[in-house]
Formats: sequence, structure tokens, C-alpha cells
Amino acid sequence: MSVESVSAEGFARQSLDVLKHLTESARPDVTRAAELIADCLRADGVIQAFGTGHSQAIVLEIAGRAGGLVPTNRLSIADLVLYGGDDPSVLDDPLLERQPGVAERLYELAAPHPQDLFVVISNSGVNSVIVEMALHAKKQGHRILAITSLTHSRGVPAGHSSGHKLADLADVVLDNAAPRGDALLELPGGGAVSALSTLTGVMLVQMAVAEATARLLAAGEKPPVYVSANVPGGFEGNLELEQRYAGRIRRTAS
Repeated sequence: MSVESVSAEGFARQSLDVLKHLTESARPDVTRAAELIADCLRADGVIQAFGTGHSQAIVLEIAGRAGGLVPTNRLSIADLVLYGGDDPSVLDDPLLERQPGVAERLYELAAPHPQDLFVVISNSGVNSVIVEMALHAKKQGHRILAITSLTHSRGVPAGHSSGHKLADLADVVLDNAAPRGDALLELPGGGAVSALSTLTGVMLVQMAVAEATARLLAAGEKPPVYVSANVPGGFEGNLELEQRYAGRIRRTAS
């Protein structure tokens, strides 16, 4: 790769090329992901989204945003403090994500219903707490939608004692097409810059949500979608929708 490629124009050109290819190649998997989402909503389920590190950006794209679905929860390691009563100092441990039992505790704090769908997001797909969450959710009978980089996941060893990777455990996998290590622009002396997985992850999520919504509309069902709270009536309308899931989504009272 030339030095000239390491630039704003280089990243824009290459990332747009990936997105253009992804919107075509991912369609069959997006359709299957949309079926999982629509089935969850029809069963009065909640979408439980979990990720760590920068994958939390994709979790935020799923849970609690304008234009998104109302029955969604954002699960986070910080829940140990926010909902579990742990001292905030536990989050200072750089190896917390590798400790066994963390994901199971996060699951218990979320108190999901059997019909809830788990969306588990990890670019590498090998992080211990990520795999543990998928394993535990699967054991409890939940369906799992994974968003990950298959290129990265296949190129690194498993990080969980089971030997599993996230993609092994999912009912549907959305491959974010990010390269090994995530960064897109290779540097002349080695290494790379400008991560890709957030851009492609957002695209996959919004495609799946749009397709799931289309399926509900085709069946004559009204999708539970958030309106921006910054437009007249949006806040009040959202509160009304949220009451259907009171106590099950964390944006409502118990």
C-alpha cells in the first residue's frame, strides 16, 4: 500500500468500497437476522444487546436510540456496578473481561425472558466474557445473533477455555468484513490505522432493523419504534410505547 493511501480520501474510498460490497454480500444473512428480530418482537420479547470495548458503539446503535426498536436493552460490564451493587473499583481491573462468571452474573442482572433475543457483538469474537455470554444465553434457550469479523476471528486463537468462538455459538452471524486487527489502512513500516468495524457494524444493524420492520409492516403489525425525543410529542409517545415493556427494559421503572 502506498503512503498516499493513508489519508482521509484513502480511508473514505476503501471503506466505501467495503460497504458497497457488504450491502450486497450480507443480504442473505441480514434476512435471517431480520427473521430473528421479528420473531422476538412477535413473541413479546426484548432484544438484549451485549458488547465490550468499542463494540459498545454497536450496542448503542441497537438499544434506546431514535429510529430504533423500543424493546431493547444495553448490557454492559458496568452493570456490575450500576445494577449489581459492586464497588466502582472493580471496573479498574484490566483483566475483568477474562474472569469466569462475569457474563453469567450480567445475564442474571438483566433477568431476560425466555423469548428474548441476544445480540452479541465482538469484532474479534474470541473475548472470554463475550463467548461466556453466548454460551450461557444458548444454554438458557435463547437465540443468538452475532456481529463479528470472521476474518479476524478465524485468524486468532480462541480466548475462552471451551475453545469456542462467538461465531460458533450463533444462530445467525453477521460478518462485519473488518480485516484482522480492524484497522483498514496499512502503514509502510507495519501496522495499520483507521478502524472499520463500527462503520460496517452500524450498516448491518440498520439493515437488519429495517428488514425486520418491513416484515412486521407486511403482516399488518405496527413496529415499536422510537421517535426522537427532540421533536414535539416524541418524548410522550416513547413513554407510552415503553410501558408495554415496563420492568423489562432498563429505561422504564420496575
